[in-house]
Amino acid sequence: MRAVAVAVVGMLLITGCGIDDHPLEEVEECRYLVGLEIWGCDEEADLRGLDLSGAKLTGANLSGANLSGADLSGADLRTANLTDANLRSANLSAADLTEAFLAGAALSGATLPGATLTGAVLSDANLTGANLTEVNLTDVNLAGANLAGVKGWQTVEGKDTIRFLDVADNVPAD
Repeated sequence: MRAVAVAVVGMLLITGCGIDDHPLEEVEECRYLVGLEIWGCDEEADLRGLDLSGAKLTGANLSGANLSGADLSGADLRTANLTDANLRSANLSAADLTEAFLAGAALSGATLPGATLTGAVLSDANLTGANLTEVNLTDVNLAGANLAGVKGWQTVEGKDTIRFLDVADNVPAD
């Protein structure tokens, strides 16, 4: 897994975003840093319910951000840092979270149908009641994650194994 690190104290860096008509333009905690051509948001920014559908947030550092109820459907969040972020009831349908860091993230009730989580880190994340139907979980780190009531898959009782369900008839896939 390729690790990308950006160290900026007290700021969240959001790369690859232009300033014109970007959904973060109206957020008080966020600023466009012209020389760097990136968006910067204060740590733990309040982005609740924000429409970020289709946004390019590759490599963004949203650690600790409150994105509960946000629409991130189709967003490009590859290699993004969402460690300890609040994504409760967020819409992440068809989002690309390849190699994203979601350790300790709150994803209870989140919808992720069709999302790509290849190589993502979800250790100690709370996925209670999340919808993971047709999610690509190749090489995902789920160590210590809470998977209670997750839709689209099931754990095999008494084992450290996950069995994917066939969406059409909700039976375990071979």
